[in-house]
Amino acid sequence: MLRIAVPNKGLLSDAATQMLAEAGYVTRRDAKELIVFDPANEVEFFYLRPRDIATYVGSGALDVGITGRDLLLDSGSSAQEIVGLDFGESTFRFAGPRGRFSTHRDLEGVRVATSYPGLVGSFLAAEGVKAEIVSLDGAVESAVRLGVADAVADVVSTGTTLRQQDLEVFGPVILESTAVLIGSRAELPGLSTFQRRIQGVLVARQYVLMDYDLPVELVAEASAITPGLESPTVSPLRDSGWVAVRVMVPRIGMNTIMDRLYELGARAILVSSIHAARI
Repeated sequence: MLRIAVPNKGLLSDAATQMLAEAGYVTRRDAKELIVFDPANEVEFFYLRPRDIATYVGSGALDVGITGRDLLLDSGSSAQEIVGLDFGESTFRFAGPRGRFSTHRDLEGVRVATSYPGLVGSFLAAEGVKAEIVSLDGAVESAVRLGVADAVADVVSTGTTLRQQDLEVFGPVILESTAVLIGSRAELPGLSTFQRRIQGVLVARQYVLMDYDLPVELVAEASAITPGLESPTVSPLRDSGWVAVRVMVPRIGMNTIMDRLYELGARAILVSSIHAARI
């Protein structure tokens, strides 16, 4: 039975649970549940702190898990990223008092507060910068004002919280993070099926099915607009001068594709959502 770690709370938990449900797995109905069995699919889900998941998977206690790339790299675990899951995006940057720092190399010999000491320490070491890492458990933005650190390294979205503390972002991006599926061994019973299901959810979210009718002489031009994953499905209609085309297209940009097809001469252009897929 495949043992899978799932975040137990927060945005990662909600999105991971939704993905598992879309993949056809049993998910917990009560936030207090820590273990959920899915005997029909031969999997067992363990709901754990997102920060601990890489440790459990890396030790071999669990087979695979869903966590953030940032948490994986910060943990120092031997677990490996298998695939990105396209949710839970975040950007890590340095920030400090306005005008004091211009590059990460200015951090030489100063104190940097962060909730991700492993991640930040590894980044600075790779850049040849020796700084004192001050490890805090959240709310690092106040560290400079309170005199605990000279700069911070944290998740940055709009930068509003940093500006409220009179801090500004500087230097390169430390990491672009997202939720990832991680594992400790390459071959596990049931893992390939689980991966295919997760990949099917990703495809269903990224693509739509597009159907349209088209004069037969325009098939080559339309296929250049909608090439599909391999090629479009083209079926004859009762009118021998027309064909029906079915093809997968990216969800992003689908309206532009519809406009181009209509201008070319396609009609009855319809778009349908994909609920599941195996590619």
